[in-house]
Amino acid sequence: MNFHQLHIFYTVAERGSFSSAAQSLHMSQPAVTMQVQALEEYFGTKLLIRSTKRMELSEAGRTLLPFARRSLELSRETDAAMAAFSNMLLGRLQLGASLTIGEYVLPRLLGPFGREYPDISIMLKVINTTQILEEIASYQLNFGLIEAPVEHPDMVLDAVMEDELKLIVPAGHPLAERTDPIVLEDVLTYPFVLREKGSGTRQVMEDVLLQRGVDPASIQTVMELGSTGAVKSAVEEGLGITMLSTSTVKHETALGLVKMIDIADASFKRNFYSIQLRSARLPMSASTFLSYLREQKK
Repeated sequence: MNFHQLHIFYTVAERGSFSSAAQSLHMSQPAVTMQVQALEEYFGTKLLIRSTKRMELSEAGRTLLPFARRSLELSRETDAAMAAFSNMLLGRLQLGASLTIGEYVLPRLLGPFGREYPDISIMLKVINTTQILEEIASYQLNFGLIEAPVEHPDMVLDAVMEDELKLIVPAGHPLAERTDPIVLEDVLTYPFVLREKGSGTRQVMEDVLLQRGVDPASIQTVMELGSTGAVKSAVEEGLGITMLSTSTVKHETALGLVKMIDIADASFKRNFYSIQLRSARLPMSASTFLSYLREQKK
């Protein structure tokens, strides 16, 4: 028996299939199967009951699962404790980030961080919040960065950065030409291009509208798109206006393709959050990176 086999067994049990575990572990499915079989041979009993429809833990597998989880937690805690005795911050930092953070916020911060801590290698996955939670739970990621708070019994959430949404209009739009303060009532008379329902960006906008007594369903929405880049392109083409994080439109604003506008009587602010396992200590490299993020000003 070795730690690697326990890790694979735990991931298969948590994911519910060999194929899903193989994808998560970046291994081939036969390699995952072979390691689980080796563990079963070591214990002399079946750990997983396979059928054509589903896979279940045997009684022995259910008994082993909490020990496998504890071994993974202990390994991470050991790494974190021993890192304190190193003169340099070393290691591989594995984190996940949701779309806005991963594509628009972190890239401009990773360069300076890498120059300050050249011995920390960063592996960043830009995936949705559900996938981030799954990969943290299966010990594939040290922690995640997400745009909206979530509740999970095994994880802890912490606000690390601030963000703000602003009204984004195409160049030459009537609102872009206004010199007097623009209020929410003015904005709601125009058609919108929005991110899809369930996105963090859209949720922030709708929450503020509800606080102001505006039904989000009453907005004239001409298009719903699945990425920030698509929304920006649609706004540039004059298909509508939108609300986006200021971090996502700096390039387009500098080129004069769109204009960011303050709404005088409404503020669309939010936090970005880190999320990690409640039972596990972060390695020093992860703690250092989170401290670095907290020090940054938008």
